[in-house]
Amino acid sequence: MIETKYYHSLIKTFPEMHGKNVLITGCTSGTGLVLARTCGQLGANVFMLNRPSERANQSLQLLQNEDGSKAQLIEIDLQNFESVSQSGTRLLELFEEDGIDVLCNNAGVMGLPDQATKDGYDIQIQTNHLSHFLLTHLLWPALKKGSDKRGESRVINHSSGARKAGGRPILAKYFEPNGGNLGGDRFPGMQKWIRYQQSKLANLLFTYGMMDRVPHEYRDKVKFLTAHPGPTDSGLQAKTLHSGGNGLLDKYIIRKTLKSAHSVEDGTSGIAICACGSHVKSGEFYGPAGSGKAGPAVLLEAERNKESEQLLWDLSLKATGVKDFFSTGN
Repeated sequence: MIETKYYHSLIKTFPEMHGKNVLITGCTSGTGLVLARTCGQLGANVFMLNRPSERANQSLQLLQNEDGSKAQLIEIDLQNFESVSQSGTRLLELFEEDGIDVLCNNAGVMGLPDQATKDGYDIQIQTNHLSHFLLTHLLWPALKKGSDKRGESRVINHSSGARKAGGRPILAKYFEPNGGNLGGDRFPGMQKWIRYQQSKLANLLFTYGMMDRVPHEYRDKVKFLTAHPGPTDSGLQAKTLHSGGNGLLDKYIIRKTLKSAHSVEDGTSGIAICACGSHVKSGEFYGPAGSGKAGPAVLLEAERNKESEQLLWDLSLKATGVKDFFSTGN
């Protein structure tokens, strides 16, 4: 059991969240579950956006029964655009009057083989980025409503230190319907990790894309934020090995991460600051300083790449069929 060094002191600095509506994707375990419990304990209404499963039911019961939190489960499959659209419609109806205060795009998969989703996209790219892009677009009216009623709302994207791997910019082929045809599953199996890198870089650049394009009247009212967890023993590594990531390179990368990992609570610090902190500003990026090192979440320098940001935005619009991200008409 890895000792938690920073998180318990950090959450004592957060204000209460009574009356706030917090939505978190991927919170059956890991950092998403820790954040859900923290927001619930601070008094927020927590909406757990997960795929239907026994683990999803168990995590909901944990918040409701053990924590006494106001929590609901919203079923969503981020590997299916139709499911995202259906859940987005349901959520808009649910928050039509009260709005959303925090949307944390936390869900992610890692190191999966070359698999296509039902929509034809790489499973890592669609789960980690494209479906979050679509979901955020669909929930924009509720995010506006939340900021109008209570002064601000927040969108948080969860990136990773892997975003820097190889120094690669956004490459178009990974965000086009090429799932199952990208290859690289045979030795040494590097392609699956490049796809993961691309998805995690996309998480960060998506934040900057929204920040730059948001309508002027909401520029100070809706905050767009990013965090990364540093090397964290979140359980994602075990899922990767179980899902076919058991080659020599996969094992090396995972073992290297776990060797320097901090606890899942400390790995949650970045998204917790973004969701619960008092003085965050749009465009800020929180996580451990240094690449691949554990430590407290701190404010990091912006990592801008205008060409990649524009390319990602264009590719994401095309993939999801969204014409105008901040329009309520599509």
